[in-house]
Amino acid sequence: MRQPYNYNHQVHQSQRSAFAALFLVLLPIFFPNLFAPLGRASPSLFSEWNAPKPRHLSLLEVALHWKTPIKQQFDLWSPLPNQGWKPCIDSADTPSLPERSQGYIQVFLDGGLNQQRMGICDAVAVAKILNATLVIPHLEVNPVWQDSSSFTNIFDVDHFINVLQDEVSIVKELPREYSWSSREYYATGIRATRIKTAPIHASADWYLENVLPVMRSYGIAAISPFSHRLAFDKLPVEIQHLRCKVNFEALAFVPRIRLIGETLVNRLRDPSGKLQASGTEVLRERTDDTEKERAGKFVVLHLRFDKDMAAHSACDFGGGKAEKLALAKYRQVLWQGRVLNSQFTDHELRNQGRCPLTPEEIGLLLTALGFNNNTHLYLASHKVYGGEARISTLRTMFPLMEDKKSLASANELAEVEGKASLMAAVDYYVSLKSDIFISASPGNMHNALLGHRAYLNLKTIRPNMLLLGPLFLNKTIEWSEFQHAVINGHKNRQGQTRLRKEKQSIYTYPAPDCMCRA
Repeated sequence: MRQPYNYNHQVHQSQRSAFAALFLVLLPIFFPNLFAPLGRASPSLFSEWNAPKPRHLSLLEVALHWKTPIKQQFDLWSPLPNQGWKPCIDSADTPSLPERSQGYIQVFLDGGLNQQRMGICDAVAVAKILNATLVIPHLEVNPVWQDSSSFTNIFDVDHFINVLQDEVSIVKELPREYSWSSREYYATGIRATRIKTAPIHASADWYLENVLPVMRSYGIAAISPFSHRLAFDKLPVEIQHLRCKVNFEALAFVPRIRLIGETLVNRLRDPSGKLQASGTEVLRERTDDTEKERAGKFVVLHLRFDKDMAAHSACDFGGGKAEKLALAKYRQVLWQGRVLNSQFTDHELRNQGRCPLTPEEIGLLLTALGFNNNTHLYLASHKVYGGEARISTLRTMFPLMEDKKSLASANELAEVEGKASLMAAVDYYVSLKSDIFISASPGNMHNALLGHRAYLNLKTIRPNMLLLGPLFLNKTIEWSEFQHAVINGHKNRQGQTRLRKEKQSIYTYPAPDCMCRA
């Protein structure tokens, strides 16, 4: 018996609905990028694709038309005076290697470039403490950036060995009889030569008591994990000096990174005043004396605002419900939701200065400090959370903002493109050469450059997060009050020498351990 037409129609309609539902269920499996949280560079199709609106519109409207007083500009761009400190890392006695090494030391370093940099310095120091031969450190693949660049891809290994040749014995690779001691060997089982119990900030005595016996028994000891595994206090002066010698003198980037970095610096310092705009050369007339004085100078902004930072902070960045859900999902995937800040509200976090500054907020800070729309600003960062849409307000405030890709051709960047550690090395090089450096929030690159520039007496602005958090929470604050608070709150945060306190990093505060009175 033939079924009525409306019955068949209902069956087909149900089947279509079932297939549609199944398609929606399977679509995220086969095309995860469409539904994934906002990528580090560009938005996904179904999640946080709406760019957040400016959150501080009243301040922004004034900042976009603000004319910085000439004296403020002059003071801002003036180099630091001699502060009475100079690098002081050479030992009073001529360093000499002991006649016989106790064995080989291997370390496996995780983290990003600047965390690994500090680990390398500590590895040299531990080799010195143990009278061991250091094998060039192994850099682990970062699980976030997926960059497999090795020590020799980033640092000039021959320069490294030569600078330290009178301090520590260093080899590029193990001799044949120890070739079995590899990353793969330690990943496949429990090994007697692996030390995996090194505590955070271990003392020199700990290494002498726990690592030296292993090295004497087997001729080799491999330490993993090793990041932050050497104390900053109660170490001999010569060990502290050695750590700084490694950091500030021995660790030089390979020539190709230095070449790219110098190319970018030269283009930022172009004395002719020529700028590129949509492929057209435009010559900007400089008639103001202050502009002429500032010609060729540039500031580097390290905009630490990637997806990991945004998610781990547990702060609200104005992207609405989609952004909140995506960041919560990201926290769950990476850290199983165990993020300390998650127990606080956004208002509490901001009031405590624990939220990274957004591109809009860092732009307002820069303007209040005295930077203007004629400022040559170099953006040092990996991929910004939210992509170009997120930094559009910052670019409006600073139209001369540049980055690696706007200053160099794809061919010039070919050797570092897609390799996060090499790109970070280029940014580090440019940052070190800049007239002023500022980071949007604390982190390993901020800390590394803060110390390196202090060592060289270069101006570095440290955002006062405890001040800025409450200021940005105040939705009725006027520009004059905001600017006055910013200027007063940063007078003593522009590169003035700060002596290292107990437990603080020698790589962030090199005085007085590695500097002495001039």
